[in-house]
Amino acid sequence: MTYTVAVAGASGYAGGEVLRLLADHPEFEVTTVTASSNAGRPLVELQPHLRSYAELVLQETTPEVLRGHDVVFLALPHGASGAITDELDDDVLVIDCGADHRLADEGAWATFYGGEFHEPWAYGVPELPAAGGKLRDRLAGARKIAAPGCNASAVSLAIAPGIAAGIIEEDIVAVLAVGPSGAGKNLKVQYLASELLGSASPYGVGGTHRHVPEIAQNLVLAGAAAPRISFTPVLVPMARGILATVTAPLKPGVTGGQVRDAWESAYAAERFVQVLPAGAWPRTADVLGANTALIGVTVDEAANRVVAVLALDNLVKGTAGAAIQSANIALGLPEGTALTTNGVAP
Repeated sequence: MTYTVAVAGASGYAGGEVLRLLADHPEFEVTTVTASSNAGRPLVELQPHLRSYAELVLQETTPEVLRGHDVVFLALPHGASGAITDELDDDVLVIDCGADHRLADEGAWATFYGGEFHEPWAYGVPELPAAGGKLRDRLAGARKIAAPGCNASAVSLAIAPGIAAGIIEEDIVAVLAVGPSGAGKNLKVQYLASELLGSASPYGVGGTHRHVPEIAQNLVLAGAAAPRISFTPVLVPMARGILATVTAPLKPGVTGGQVRDAWESAYAAERFVQVLPAGAWPRTADVLGANTALIGVTVDEAANRVVAVLALDNLVKGTAGAAIQSANIALGLPEGTALTTNGVAP
């Protein structure tokens, strides 16, 4: 069966990555692409690397244009997709790559985003431990899916095995090196090459980043009661990628062997989340272009803390790849269709 697909926000980084991956999907046919200010222009003018879509012209992003498709991917700014999704039919599979349907707490939405609150959808991180299983179980047959925030999925996947196994305290510290593509194609001074090259710049410091409540929500799903999260992202001069270093205190008596068992058993059956051998550490270079998250884990004996280091491509496993992986599950297709574990090197 062939599913007709529309991609809204196709001129941006996330929308472009959805399209790049969908180009190799044997069951999905992209028939419509939309944008805002760029409507009316050929897609390849904005995404010149997507040569297989040379015939597509960007249309306006309206419910009327998006209706009539089997699958709709929304790669719109936060706060922009909710009004669109309210107008789409219930039987359409909609995957929102923005934040509008991620949070269950209306108060957290008001604090970190503001504007109209929309109901939470099934959360698109299939491998995340949740209530004795995985979030994958909640995606099968879903028709409304919220793709994750890239930083949130990185931190959550890195530390969730310790939460699920009950071997760490709920005092989480995460420091991330992040490529600026996660902020989208925004013409802002801090994203200019002259500002980024040769520098590293923290942002969203002191619990102000919008992904903090999403991380907390994910860890509660994994079994936490009231997680405390100190989260500091740092912009670094690489176009894409996240390297997340996440630590937490071990509970009394927990051994290094128990830690490794917890992480390895959590992801042993997973294709796209892989735990590296003891002593090995991930690099962002090894996951570029791949739907893969690589994790190294150890115990800092002097500090009695677990240290988990995770690398992923923020545009693939952090956004577009997770969205397509979740869509595959929802439709009963092989989960890895159109997705690869292999990165691009050098």
